Amino acid sequence: MAGSEKSSLTKPRWLLAELTYACPLQCPYCSNPLDYARLGDELSTEEWRRVLSEARALGAVQLGLSGGEPLTRRDLAEIVTHARQLGYYTNLITSGYGLDEVRIAELKSAGLDHIQVSIQSPEKLLNDELAGTESFEHKLEVARWVKQHGYPMVLCVVIHRQNIHQMQQILEMADELGADYLELANTQYYGWALLNRDHLLPTREQFAEAEAIAQSYKEKVKGRMKIYYVVPDYYEDRPKACMNGWGTTFLTIAPDGMALPCHAARELPGLNCPSVRDFSIREIWYESAAFNRFRNYGWMKEPCRSCPEKEKDFGGCRCQAYLMTGDMADADPVCSKSPHHHRVLEAIASTQRSASDKPLFFRNARNSRALTG
Repeated sequence: MAGSEKSSLTKPRWLLAELTYACPLQCPYCSNPLDYARLGDELSTEEWRRVLSEARALGAVQLGLSGGEPLTRRDLAEIVTHARQLGYYTNLITSGYGLDEVRIAELKSAGLDHIQVSIQSPEKLLNDELAGTESFEHKLEVARWVKQHGYPMVLCVVIHRQNIHQMQQILEMADELGADYLELANTQYYGWALLNRDHLLPTREQFAEAEAIAQSYKEKVKGRMKIYYVVPDYYEDRPKACMNGWGTTFLTIAPDGMALPCHAARELPGLNCPSVRDFSIREIWYESAAFNRFRNYGWMKEPCRSCPEKEKDFGGCRCQAYLMTGDMADADPVCSKSPHHHRVLEAIASTQRSASDKPLFFRNARNSRALTG
C-alpha cells in the first residue's frame, strides 16, 4: 500500500483479545468457530503482552478480554496488569462461571475496569439447560459481587426464540440486580447460531412484541439503568455497517494468534488472515491483504457500488453475505436492495415451521439434543 493511502487509514480503536476457545459452557449460539476444538496452541502470556503493546502503540484504547471463557486463563490477571500499564480501558466479557470474590478482587487490583456478565435466561431451568451447567444461581451471585466491588454492573442476555418470550422477566431480573447496563443482544447468525437457526430465530411477531416491551421498560428505568437493544439483522431493510467499517475500527486476535477484521472472518475462504506470530500488528493493519480486502468501496459490486447509502453501511456484513450467497463480495442479503434478499425472507418463513424434529446442536457435541420444555 502506498504511503499516502496508508496515512489515510484510521487506526484500530477497539482490540478484542479472544484469549481462549476453552469454555465450560455449551451455548448453542456460541460465536466461536464450529471447529474450535482443532484450533489449539494458544498464544502465551508473553505473546499476548507483545500483541497488546503493539496494538496500543498503533492507537487501540479499548480492550475486550473474551473467549470462550477468559477466566480459564490462569494468566488473566497478568494480562490485565499489562493492559493497565499500557493505558487500555479493559472489559472482561465473561459467563461468570468460575468467578468468585477472591478473583474479582485480584482482577480489581490488577486494574480491570469493567466486567460484563452473561445470563442465558431469568429462569433457572432454561438457563442451566442452555449453558449446560447448573450455573444460574452462581451467575446471580457474581452479578451482585461485581456491583459490590465497585464495578459498573453490566448484564448481557442473548435473545433468541428459546427465551424471547421471557423479555419482561429478563428486564425485571436486571432491575432487581441493580444492573447499570443491560445489553439485549439479539442473536446474530454465524457459527453455532447459524447451525441452530431453525431453533433460534424468533418470528417477526415475537420480535415485535419483545422489542415493544423492552422499549417501554427503557422509560421505566430511565436514569438508573441503560438498556441497549441490538436489533436482529434479519428484520431490518438495511444492513448494519460491518464492524463500523471493515478494517477501520475493530481488530480481533483469536486464541491461536490469527488477526481478524471481525470475530467471524476466519469463516471466509481465501481471506488468508495473518498471524501475530508472523507479522507485527502494524504490518497486519496496514499491509495485509485480508485487512485491505473490503476497505473503501472499490471492491463493491452492484447494487452496492452505486448505492447512496454505501458510506453508511459499507455494503453490510461480509460474513453474512458469504454464508447466505457463497460470495463474500455480494451485497448483504439483509438489504432489501440485494438480489439475494429472498434468502433472508426464506429463513424467516422457515421459523413458522416446527423444528422439533431437528436436534439443537450445542458446542459440546455430547450434549447435542432436542431442547426440553
